Amino acid sequence: MKTVAHDKAGMNRQARVGPDLIKQIDEVRSRVLDCRRLGLMTALVPTMGALHAGHGALIERARREADVVFVTIFVNPIQFDRPDDYENYTLNLQTDLEFCAARGVDFVFAPEVKEMYPSPPDTFVEVPRVSEHLCGKFRPGHFRGVATVVAKLLNIVPADVAYFGEKDAQQLAVIERMVADLNIPIAIVPVPTVREADGLALSSRNQRLSPDERRVAPLLYRALEAAREKIAGGCRDATEVKEAGLELLRTESQIRVEYFEVADAQEMQPVEHIAGPVRIAAAVWLGSTRLIDNVLA
Repeated sequence: MKTVAHDKAGMNRQARVGPDLIKQIDEVRSRVLDCRRLGLMTALVPTMGALHAGHGALIERARREADVVFVTIFVNPIQFDRPDDYENYTLNLQTDLEFCAARGVDFVFAPEVKEMYPSPPDTFVEVPRVSEHLCGKFRPGHFRGVATVVAKLLNIVPADVAYFGEKDAQQLAVIERMVADLNIPIAIVPVPTVREADGLALSSRNQRLSPDERRVAPLLYRALEAAREKIAGGCRDATEVKEAGLELLRTESQIRVEYFEVADAQEMQPVEHIAGPVRIAAAVWLGSTRLIDNVLA
C-alpha cells in the first residue's frame, strides 16, 4: 500500500500516490485480512473496467464510508451470452488505474482469466427466481455467470461492504439474494444511477453509439419517466403503465424494444397490479448496441 501511515479513521491520503495493482488471488486476500486485523473497514467495488463516472460514484461512496478501498477489474467470460460481445469488450488497464488513483483507491485487483478460472469451472451459483425475467429471459446464462463470479470475488476479497449500481437493478437483486441465501458476511450497498445531463444512464456501452444513435438514446429514460408519472398519477394497472412508456419509444424507428416491464422491486417478477414499490425496467437496441435502464416507482 503506497502510503506513509495508516490510522483507524482512514489512511494518510496526502501520502497516497496511487493504488497497488494486484494480480494474484493469494496476495489480495492477504491484503484484505491484514487491513481487517488492523481494525480498518474494508470496501469492495467490483467492476469490469472501462471505468466511467458511474463507477466513480461507487468508488467515491466507498471512499467516504470505508478506511480501505479495493476495486476489482475483471472481464468475466462466463457471463457473456454472445461471444462477440466478450471479444469486443475494450479494456485499458492503465487508464482505469489512473481513474482509480484520482479517486483514492488503495488496491486494484486485476487478475488474468487463468487466475480466476485455472480450469473450466464445474461449479456455478444460480438465483433462478430473481433472474428468470427481464434480462434473464433474453440473456441465457448471464446471471449464472454474474452470480458465480461475484461469489468468487466476495470470497477472494472478503471486505466488510461492497457497492453496486442501481442501473443494473436485476443484477443487484440477484447479488442481494445470493448474499442473503448463502450467508456471505458482507453488506451490499446500492448506489443510485448516474446519468448524463439529458438523462442517459452512464454505461461503457454508450461509447459504441453513433452520433445519431446517441441523440436518440435518452428517449429510453424519458419513456421510463413517462411510465413512472403514470403511477404517480394514480394508475395501478401495469399494462397501462407500460403502454405510457412504449408509446413514447414507438416514436423513434431506430429503437427496437427488447422488453419494457413493471416488476416487483425485490423479486424482479412482472406484476399486473401495482400494490407496492416496483421497478420499471427496459432493454432496447440501437443499432448493434443494447441499452438497459430502470427507475423505481
